Amino acid sequence: MPFVTKIKWVVLSVITLSVASIIIHLSLAKLWTVNIVPYRAIASFPGDFSPGLGRQVVKNKKLWGSIKSLEALQPSSNARSNYTDPKERSNGFIYAKVFGGFEKIRSSICDLVAISRLLNATLIIPEIQESIRSKGISSRFKSFSYLYDEDQFITYLKHDVIIAKTLPESLMERRKRNEFPTFRPTSSASPNFYIQELLPKLKKSKVIGLIISNGGALQSVLPPTMAEIQRLRCRVSFQALQFRSEIQMLGHRMVNKLRSLGQPFLAYHPGLLRESLAYNGCAELFQDVHTELIQHRRAQMIKDKILNEDLNVDSHLQRDKGLCPLMPEEVGILLRVMGYPSKTIIYLAGSEIFGGQRVLIPLRSMFMNTLDRTSLCSEKEMSDLVGPETPLPQNIFRSPPEKSEEELKKEWKRAGPRPRPLPPPPNRPIYQHEKEGWYGWINETPLEPDPSPMDLRMKAHRLLWDALDYIVSLEADAFFPGFNNDGSGWPDFSSLVMGHRLYETASSRTYRPDRKVVAELFNMIRENLYHPKHNWTILVQEHLNKSMSEEGLIRQSLLSKPAMFLSHPLPECSCRVASANVANHVRGEDGQLIYGGEDICPKWMQHAKKPSSGKDGVKSEDDGVPDYESNDFVDESESDKNGGKTDLSQIWDQDEEMDPND
Repeated sequence: MPFVTKIKWVVLSVITLSVASIIIHLSLAKLWTVNIVPYRAIASFPGDFSPGLGRQVVKNKKLWGSIKSLEALQPSSNARSNYTDPKERSNGFIYAKVFGGFEKIRSSICDLVAISRLLNATLIIPEIQESIRSKGISSRFKSFSYLYDEDQFITYLKHDVIIAKTLPESLMERRKRNEFPTFRPTSSASPNFYIQELLPKLKKSKVIGLIISNGGALQSVLPPTMAEIQRLRCRVSFQALQFRSEIQMLGHRMVNKLRSLGQPFLAYHPGLLRESLAYNGCAELFQDVHTELIQHRRAQMIKDKILNEDLNVDSHLQRDKGLCPLMPEEVGILLRVMGYPSKTIIYLAGSEIFGGQRVLIPLRSMFMNTLDRTSLCSEKEMSDLVGPETPLPQNIFRSPPEKSEEELKKEWKRAGPRPRPLPPPPNRPIYQHEKEGWYGWINETPLEPDPSPMDLRMKAHRLLWDALDYIVSLEADAFFPGFNNDGSGWPDFSSLVMGHRLYETASSRTYRPDRKVVAELFNMIRENLYHPKHNWTILVQEHLNKSMSEEGLIRQSLLSKPAMFLSHPLPECSCRVASANVANHVRGEDGQLIYGGEDICPKWMQHAKKPSSGKDGVKSEDDGVPDYESNDFVDESESDKNGGKTDLSQIWDQDEEMDPND
């Protein structure tokens, strides 16, 4: 009996310990649970924002405040006193065909107006080929009016150049017969090229044509004597080029929806374009078939002599040189280091993100309120913007015809000596996703096929989506570029936005990170991205804060202005408040001032109201108090608990960052 009693007590003890262990594990599991929300297209605003829209939220100055050192800069692109109206009798007509995406079109149009002024020529409204080449787009919009307001463009520039909608009928017939000379200028063409080479031919034939495909037709940096031409470029880009009313209405509606959430928002443009990635050799940053697609495009660039480099390059070495984009995961880490909490509203700009939604998963996991145009616009709003389009014929896949029994017997007899191998197994079925797009050719041919009608239509639609993103990015409280000034010399979306923000409100928070420095910083913690040491976070904060101030502005201008003037329209298109002192005058390699040489603002601008960082439904304050009540990540981040490392989830709670406003 005593032995049986002991066994019962042992069994009871084991059962008790097991139950206690299960309870402890369940408690720990509940404590450590992380809610992982799968990404899906958001049909409406997040639940956190639905109630209480329009409530005021305290705005953290260290995250959203203006840059005080740049508040003295004001927009000033008006012509000076020695500028005259265009002559009534011009030297002839200039018509142009513009190829490329949104950023190339905008930059090219500004150059065309400047060239027309330079040659005293009448400019015919440029033709946007992305819309003309697309079959069956809305008949309500054609060419230039697909994006921009023609009447606004002509009226605003009436004191600069003479602009006509079409050629006279007599000249139109001759153009159809290709009787006029046509030129393909490069983006580095000098004013002397037009004055010495094109002006005599314009006077002789009265009409010349220009084909612009590389994003520009006039060199970016002009001599100081042509400062009025530079200011004309600013007037074209920042005032004359207004989107058509439907685009403006929908874009401002999107901004109002973001403002109604009661919190400031940040716009982020990844810049992950296949063209730029192929040019810089960044294929290895991606996986699977995306690497092959980039290499296909790079091979084609080498064949077309656009690029004079080897096909295979070390992408990681290119990234260390700052030639590759910051991946969305890296941008998310940088923003968390700066102090942006997980509830920060991030607007994702860009009609094309190479790699798709997969590359955005880390960013969305760090910032739950990452929105894009599909989150803010309904399908009806976007279809109304596109307009009625004729349906395209479906690309019906047809399998090869089956062979008859007699044909099979003849092939068997011609198959050669026996013994013969067994016939091959039947072909596997061809699925729908393999009939369209790059699945159908990536493994079949080294050359990319010509774009289909649907591809051309989608390119035209991207112009509209980029226009919406451009409006939202300009209005954002902060802007972060993922890939700008990539070294290709082509205009890019982020540089256009940064230049426009610099012109309108120079003190707005616009990050200008040095990708080479950022790559070095990430190489230091590549093995442990999400738990860096505290010293590393201080280095990141210092670099990004400096990138928004004069130091980052000057560094960026040295890189971007030689490629595209609109990315840094200083000092020609701005003035400085007289009471402000200029720390230093910076000159470029050609000796021209790129910062510090701005004119003094007129008297009526001396007492202009300082740009307010507060927006509708958002009030600013000077304390460094965080602007959100709670944090959704783990609670412990002390260095003594993490071995001297800092948890990114708690960085926003710290007040040790350096800020140029302090």
